Amino acid sequence: MSVDATRRLLLKQLGSIGVVSALPTNKILSSSAFATAAEGPQAAVVLHRAPLAPNAFYPLPLGSIRPSGWLHAQLQLQADSLSGHLDETWADVGPNSGWLGGTGESWERGPYFLDGLVPLARLLDDQRLKTKAQKYLDWTLNSQAPNGNFGPASNDDWWPRMVMLKALTQHYEATADPRVLPLMQRYFTYQLAELPRRPLRDWGKFRWQDNALTVLWLYDRTGDPSLLDLVRLLHSQGYDWLAHFADFKYRERITAEYIKLSEDGGLKDLALSTHGVNNGQAIKTGPVWSVLTGIASDRRAVLKMLSELDKYHGLPNGIFSCDEHLAGPNPSQGSELCTVVEAMFSLEQSLAILGDPVLGDRLERLAFNALPGAISDDMWSHQYNQQPNQVECSLHHKPWTTDGPESNLFGLEPNFGCCTANFHQGWPKFATSLWMLSPRTSKDEEGLVAAAYAPCETHTILRGIRVHLIEETSYPFHGTIRVSVNPASPLAFPLSLRIPAWATGATIRINGEPQTTPSPGSFARIERNWKAGDRVEIKLPMQPRLSTWFHDSVAVEQGPLVFSFAIGEDWVKLRDRGMTADWQVYPTTQWNYALDTAAEITVTTAEITQRPFSAAHTPVKLHARARKLPDWRAEDGVANPLPQSPVNSTEPMEEITLIPYAAAKLRITAFPKLKS
Repeated sequence: MSVDATRRLLLKQLGSIGVVSALPTNKILSSSAFATAAEGPQAAVVLHRAPLAPNAFYPLPLGSIRPSGWLHAQLQLQADSLSGHLDETWADVGPNSGWLGGTGESWERGPYFLDGLVPLARLLDDQRLKTKAQKYLDWTLNSQAPNGNFGPASNDDWWPRMVMLKALTQHYEATADPRVLPLMQRYFTYQLAELPRRPLRDWGKFRWQDNALTVLWLYDRTGDPSLLDLVRLLHSQGYDWLAHFADFKYRERITAEYIKLSEDGGLKDLALSTHGVNNGQAIKTGPVWSVLTGIASDRRAVLKMLSELDKYHGLPNGIFSCDEHLAGPNPSQGSELCTVVEAMFSLEQSLAILGDPVLGDRLERLAFNALPGAISDDMWSHQYNQQPNQVECSLHHKPWTTDGPESNLFGLEPNFGCCTANFHQGWPKFATSLWMLSPRTSKDEEGLVAAAYAPCETHTILRGIRVHLIEETSYPFHGTIRVSVNPASPLAFPLSLRIPAWATGATIRINGEPQTTPSPGSFARIERNWKAGDRVEIKLPMQPRLSTWFHDSVAVEQGPLVFSFAIGEDWVKLRDRGMTADWQVYPTTQWNYALDTAAEITVTTAEITQRPFSAAHTPVKLHARARKLPDWRAEDGVANPLPQSPVNSTEPMEEITLIPYAAAKLRITAFPKLKS
């Protein structure tokens, strides 16, 4: 269908539901938004319309950013492995899926799979993956009932539809499919009428903010005031996460007995409010709600949430413990992979709304450590739970709060299949969040924002002028980032560059000329008249540093990377699982080291490879001094809790090598500290 025909059909369908007059006027572009959206990379950025509070930044539409370098290789590896073949080897998203009209799984797994598959296919411009995604999209878009509901008739739960709506918004931004907005409008009309009779429950009640996010997305495109009424209704029926963290009570390791997990199918409010994935999704609640309220304290609530989770359950890899309920600060506890990718999405949304650089720092910590740390090097298997101090991956009940013995195996669906369907969104959505738009204000023109760093190209339009950015870097492994700015004609706009809080001594040069020294933990704003070929060079010093954790243990960091001692690994196949397999991993070397923090940590670097998160190809290693600690042992495949630091050891001093956290699948990340 031609662009003009697509637009005519969309206008006709919008007219049939009475929203033609509300077509968006709040765009950066004055030209046809639907035409540019259908063409892909130059799609319009839609701003919040009144009475919504403005964002600090706005994400660029799917297709505006294309990964390159190691990031493209990572996404291609994902497409070539489990993400790109899951429907061929796992029945839950296979041909009999309820989200394809079959009689199979009809709850969250199809929507989860599509929520990662849609952006992955578009970022790689992969026709094979687009065709896979289109089957689910077509069935879903044609499934709407006369009352406005959509999806499998066998399941009327609000929750899985919240996920599918996220996938549909991405699909629309990439294609301007004329079926999407009418379906969403009819469904939200149905939801507004139906919720008083059938209110949010269990998962939907605790994840209402994801529903609200897509309602606000549609409001920005239609202006229908009833959509704001729906957001208020979702808020009134949803769990009050802001009050939960304003007086945070869950400061200890949660047990199944404490939350009465055996009652009501584990769906009591106490169980759901301490559930890791729910907390990961809740991180964005305050910012999302603040878009409607405009209240500053709502916006800042994300920082309070992160602070409380860090204080009582924080782990060195950037995520909080949850296996699968909150589990305290012991680094032998685990974190669910679903929690990692959902926390990343929450941070991406919150960063756009608040514009706080600390959220970008946290996003990178998850993306470069916890995300790849739970996925095998070939991306054909993953863990349900990962541990910072992970000395064995085998069939043991310890140390999990509420999970089963397969929790840290690498496999197709260890412990539970939610992560199998959901982990695919992590890398693609991170790639789409690297650059954002800063909107026009009374003082400034719209501009572009480097929210996170990785190699990519970005195409967008500012004030009618096409702008092409080329970002070349081996970050996070090395600290130099080069950005080529190429407007189609000279154009004045601000370029904002995130300077991480750890980057003391960072420098910026433009065309070789040094700029004002930027402050760590800020956005360095450069305003100039840009012309094609202008070159920006950012240098972020990469110095090893120590951070303090459970029982005054220490972790070693450099840039956004956390480093671990890699334990020797023996991978033993447990069973074949179609195109993949389930694996146990056993240690082949000792691991119980205490770190000499008085000794210098030295660094060796190498050229970046296509698989930088693998132990065999890591581009950076650290070298430290340590002594073995014989009394620190493992029981049932789990490292005992760290002894209180500082500790004594009479064992010989050794040099140990540390590699990036994600490259070491068996590892020690938090070390006892040797007494001076």
